[in-house]
Amino acid sequence: MSQGEPLIEIESTPLPELAEALGRTSPFAATSPATYIEALRGDERVDRVVARAGAVLVSPGQSLRYYWLVLDGEVRAERIEPDGARTTVGYARSGEGFGETPLLTSKTHSPIVILAVTDSTLIRFQESQFWALLACCPAVRAVVLANSSQRQQAYQVEELHRQKLVSLGTLAAGLMHELNNPGSAARRAASQLRENLMRLQELSLRSSSKPKTQLQLDCMHSLLQTAVRGCHAPALSSLEQADAEEAMSEWLQAAGVENAFTIGPALVAIGFKQQELACAKDAFEAGGFSDALNWLEALVSSVSKVCAIEESIARISDLVMAVKKFAYDDRSADRDLDVHDSLQSTLTILGHKLRMKNISVEKCFAASPSIIHTRGSALSQVWTNLIDNAVDASPQNAQIEIATWTENGTEPGPGSVSAAGTSPQWLAVSIADHGPGIAPDVLPRIFEAFFTTKPQGAGTGLGLEIVHRIVTEKYGGTIAVESEPGNTRFIVRLPVNRSGPIETSD
Repeated sequence: MSQGEPLIEIESTPLPELAEALGRTSPFAATSPATYIEALRGDERVDRVVARAGAVLVSPGQSLRYYWLVLDGEVRAERIEPDGARTTVGYARSGEGFGETPLLTSKTHSPIVILAVTDSTLIRFQESQFWALLACCPAVRAVVLANSSQRQQAYQVEELHRQKLVSLGTLAAGLMHELNNPGSAARRAASQLRENLMRLQELSLRSSSKPKTQLQLDCMHSLLQTAVRGCHAPALSSLEQADAEEAMSEWLQAAGVENAFTIGPALVAIGFKQQELACAKDAFEAGGFSDALNWLEALVSSVSKVCAIEESIARISDLVMAVKKFAYDDRSADRDLDVHDSLQSTLTILGHKLRMKNISVEKCFAASPSIIHTRGSALSQVWTNLIDNAVDASPQNAQIEIATWTENGTEPGPGSVSAAGTSPQWLAVSIADHGPGIAPDVLPRIFEAFFTTKPQGAGTGLGLEIVHRIVTEKYGGTIAVESEPGNTRFIVRLPVNRSGPIETSD
């Protein structure tokens, strides 16, 4: 082909002149020329198209007004993906037709590009001619409808495959989003644990230089057993926790303990009571008591870091099991979950982010009962995403409020708070921050997948979509958001008496 030669030549041709060529195509093989010529009487001219290899016959967005027959050659249909790549949809070769499906389904514009693979000769019928042929030529109609059905089925199979790939991509992106928080928490806890072990070693060496009485040894052994008995004390409200920390710190300071206001909160966090420390106060002189309590705080802090690592790894394991369930429909064990403990655990894992911005957490745990039936770690994902977003939205030295309560009513919402002696239907959890708020035009889209207002690379746009899907589809609950500058509040409501998460196909 010489430079400048047109890629496509179109010639209006009387239909009788093409009768022989039409007889070699599948739609017209069983129909006599007289039949289809009669059907198109008064409109017997059609376009004969000669296309060179590479010529574009139909462009994306182009109006769809023709039914095509390939007399000789081959054409290919391609879909242009968002990233510019092209995916082959199908082929039409000598004797085959295409373009019937858009006409039959009333699609007006092409979503694909159709181009000639080789030098090709085609006939194209106007839309009015196409309908006339279907009305008057049963054999043509049968072939056209059969071809359309086959293409629709092929498209459905291909679209199902695409949707599976999209789901897999969403799952992978969501998994990476979810793994980031426990992974970072475990790494940070391990680093802090190394520092604690060095401090423990120094304190132990300093303590070992002084002989110990049997009473002192028995007391230290008792404190050691208490320190390693568990990872967390029962969750307290903010006021209760602040009062307990203050009382412990003041008691330690009065006893002459160095770093009393650092040690006090750590001991309260793992559940120590003042009476449990009384043996050490009685057994040691003032200086020895201070060394013993600093040693105990280092041990308690180390235990807390080990617990954080265990929780993070357990969260990662649960997420891996969630992927297994997605792929193999695995079933995790049913269990009763205390929502207050679940919230406290999430705060522990995200503690480093709270400390980095010096954010305080005001807790008002008023839900009673606070137990729901669940399986897996789905609710931990909900709290992690909501609290993490609240931290990101909060300015330095701000405060986040977390509240729980129970409600009556057949529908979740701002109904009556359950009174004493009644059986609540809903357990509500509110997580609020005092950031800039969510713009009114953004608010309706915040639960859409991949929608984010964070800078590129700072957010995946999956967190709130995951939260919404877990709350609504797995638990039959609701999630609402109220936002204005300086006050954004997410409210999750979960059914109390449901036997377990709703089974869904995802």
